[in-house]
Amino acid sequence: MKRWFAKSLNRKLSLLILFAVVLPLLTMGTVSYRIATSVTEDKAKEAGMNTLRQMTDKLDFVIQDVENMSIFLIGQRDVQAYLGKEESDINLYSQLIGTLWNLSYSKKYIANITITPKNSNPVLYTTTITNSGLAPLLQQYETTNKSAPKWWSPLYDIQTSDGLRKVISLVRPIRDFSLFKTLGTLSFSLDQSEIEHYLTDAGWETSGFVVLVDANNRIIAGSDRKWLMKDMSDVFPNLHGLTETSGVSNLLQGMHPYTVLYNGLPRVGWKLVGFIPTEIYQKQNGFVLTVTAVTILIALLLAMALVIYFLRWVTNPLMKLTKYLKDLNPDEMIPTFEVKSVDEVGLLVHSYNKLSDRISRLKDQVQLNEAMKKEADIMALQAQINPHFLYNTLSSIHWIALMNKDRQIAEMVGALSDFLRFSLNKGEEFCVVQQEVSHARNYAYIQAIRFPDQFEIEFFIDPEMTQSVMLKLLLQPLIENSLIHGIQKKKTKGHIYVHGELREHDMKFVVEDTGIGMDEVKLRDIHGQLALANQKLGIRSEADEERKKVMTSYGLINVHRRLLLHYGAGAGLVLESTLGTGTRITFLIPRERGESSV
Repeated sequence: MKRWFAKSLNRKLSLLILFAVVLPLLTMGTVSYRIATSVTEDKAKEAGMNTLRQMTDKLDFVIQDVENMSIFLIGQRDVQAYLGKEESDINLYSQLIGTLWNLSYSKKYIANITITPKNSNPVLYTTTITNSGLAPLLQQYETTNKSAPKWWSPLYDIQTSDGLRKVISLVRPIRDFSLFKTLGTLSFSLDQSEIEHYLTDAGWETSGFVVLVDANNRIIAGSDRKWLMKDMSDVFPNLHGLTETSGVSNLLQGMHPYTVLYNGLPRVGWKLVGFIPTEIYQKQNGFVLTVTAVTILIALLLAMALVIYFLRWVTNPLMKLTKYLKDLNPDEMIPTFEVKSVDEVGLLVHSYNKLSDRISRLKDQVQLNEAMKKEADIMALQAQINPHFLYNTLSSIHWIALMNKDRQIAEMVGALSDFLRFSLNKGEEFCVVQQEVSHARNYAYIQAIRFPDQFEIEFFIDPEMTQSVMLKLLLQPLIENSLIHGIQKKKTKGHIYVHGELREHDMKFVVEDTGIGMDEVKLRDIHGQLALANQKLGIRSEADEERKKVMTSYGLINVHRRLLLHYGAGAGLVLESTLGTGTRITFLIPRERGESSV
C-alpha cells in the first residue's frame, strides 16, 4: 500500500485533499449548527445595545445642550438686570426676547423658553402659552424643586397658539450674584414629539419598539401614545430587574416573549428600554441552519469534482513550466507566458509576467522622472527671474505715469504691483488679516478702473482682528466670483460687501453681493461640488477627474479645499444665494490656528 501511494502523485494528492477538505467541512457544519442560536442572539443583542447607545448619546447631547444654555442665561447680565429692576424696561425686555428666540430658533427640540420674574416685570417667553401644566407640578414637587439647583419635570401639556403640545421642562432658579436671593425662575421646555423622533428614526427592529422613561419610571416617549405619562409597571407588569444603568432582561407580554435591552442617562436618571421579539432569533436561526446545510452540501460536491479535475491538469502545467524555465535566457527580455490556472503554479508564472511588465514600467518611469526634473529646474529658474523682472518693469511704468502726471494709471499700476507682490510672497501661505484685506482692496481698485460705475465695494473689518493670522488669498477669489458671476451679469450697478468679525474662538468672514444670484439647480450643483471636496484627498479616480472637467465654480472649490486642508472640516465655505437678489459666502477660521507672526 505504501509503495502504491509513493509511485503516484495523483494518489497522494487525492488522499491529502480528502482529509484537508471533506473532514473540516463536516466538522464546521456540525459546530455551526450547534452555535447558530447563541451567536445570532448575541449579535442581535449587541446590535440593539449599540442602537440604544446611539439614541442615548443623542438624548444626552440635547440634555447637556439645554443645561448649558440655562447656565448661560442665568449668568447673563441683561437677565440679571431685568429681574433685578422693580420697573420694567421695554428696550431690555425686547432685547431679552430676541436673545431667547435666537437660542431656540435653530433647536427644533426646544418648544419654549420662559423666564418668570419674581417682581412685577412681564414674563419673558419664546412661545405664547395660554395654559400650562407646569405650575401644578411645581407645587406637587415643591420640596424636590426648591432643594435642587435644577429639576427636570415629568411630562405635561401646554396650550400654545400652535395647538396642544406635550413637553418636559428643565426648571432652575435665577439668583442674584451679589445677594444670592431668588430673582425668578427659568424653564426650558423640550418638545416631546421631537424627542420621540430620536426613537422612531434610530432604525430599531421593525417588529420591536423602544420607550423612554423618566426618573420616576413614567413613560415619556414610545411607540404607543396611550402609554405616555403612565408608570412602566402598569404598562409592562411582568418587567423586572431594570435597576442597573444598562443591561439585558426578558419579558413575557401576553403570549409574546421579548428580549429587553435598557441603557440609562445618568445626567437626568432617564432610561431607554428596547423590546426585541424572540421570534426574530428563531427565524434567523432557521435561516442560518438552512444556509449552512446547503453550503456544506455544495462544498462537498465541488470538492469531489475538483479532486478529479485537479489530478488531470496539475501535472501538465508543471511540465510546461519546467521546459519554459529551462530554456529561458536571463540576458534577454522576459517574455510573457500564458496563464491558465490560479494555483501556486499559476501564481509563479503570473509573478514572472508581472516582473517583466514592472521592469518596462520602471524604465519608462525613470525617463519620465528625468524629464520632470529638468522641467522643474527650468520652472525654478523662471520663478527666480520673472518676479524680479516684473516688479522692476511695473515700477518703471509707475514712475513714467507719475512723471506724465497720469495719477489714475500710476495708482492702478501701483495696486497691480502690490497685488502681484502679495500673491507671490516668496511662497508664504499665511498672512495677517490686514494684508489679506489690502490685497482684496487692490484687486477691487483695479477692477473698478476696468469696469467703471459697474459696482461699489465696502469693507467692514473688526479693527481688533487686523493683526490676526490667516491663510492668504481667500477673499480675492470670492470677490472675483461675486464680480464675474453676479455683478457683471446685472444691468444695473451692484454692491459687494466684505465683513470680518472677531469672535471668541474664531474669525468669521462674509462676502455678499447684490448680483443676479443663482437658481436652485445651479446652487444645488455647487453644493454638490463642495460636498465632493469634503471627501478624503488622495489618488483621484477616473470619475473624480470627470467631475473636475465639468466643475463650474473652480475658484470657489479651490478656496474651499484650501480651507479644509489647513483648518479642518468645520472651516469650509457656506454658500447661500437667491435668484435676482444676490449671493452670500461665509467661512470661519479658528483663532488658535496660526497666532504666530507672519
